[in-house]
Amino acid sequence: MTDPNAKTPPPRSGRLKLVLIMLVFLAPILAAGLLTLSGWQPEGKGNGQPIMPQRSLANVRVDVDGKPWAWRDSEPRLTLVVLPGPDCGARCIQTLALMRNARIVLNRNADRLRLLYIGAAPTGADADPVMRDYATGTDPSDAFAPFRPAAPDSVAAVLVESNATALAWYPAGFDPNGLRKDLQKVIR
Repeated sequence: MTDPNAKTPPPRSGRLKLVLIMLVFLAPILAAGLLTLSGWQPEGKGNGQPIMPQRSLANVRVDVDGKPWAWRDSEPRLTLVVLPGPDCGARCIQTLALMRNARIVLNRNADRLRLLYIGAAPTGADADPVMRDYATGTDPSDAFAPFRPAAPDSVAAVLVESNATALAWYPAGFDPNGLRKDLQKVIR
């Protein structure tokens, strides 16, 4: 039984609550729209330098063991193209080992990253265990020349998406920990 003396809330307060709830959900959408229209875009904090304009490497021929490298693999996998400077020595090999370790840290996703070394493979006892994880190839058209370091005993890298789009460039002297963090963000 209802109490005849009980006050019922006016219908207007229910509408007001509904409008306030709608505003709570619409406010972020409106704010994002205004920021986009004003030209502001969030920037990622990647450690590599973005390659602008982005370019496709689908037509770039890289030979590995006499066969062309398949940029678009049977399953979606990124490629880390490693470009040594002249005379890859101890510091270069150490950086190659850290890059290989960045791939290993991906654990179960390590297979989603291929390591491609373009150039004359380093020799020596220190280089052999490191180079086992790399496919070694040549770039007959010299398409990676703008990214290759000129300093001796140095390494640069280019991260290539599974659709053959070059994403980021890591110039000589880059931080391998930064590369590892970027790989963990991109490969999940």
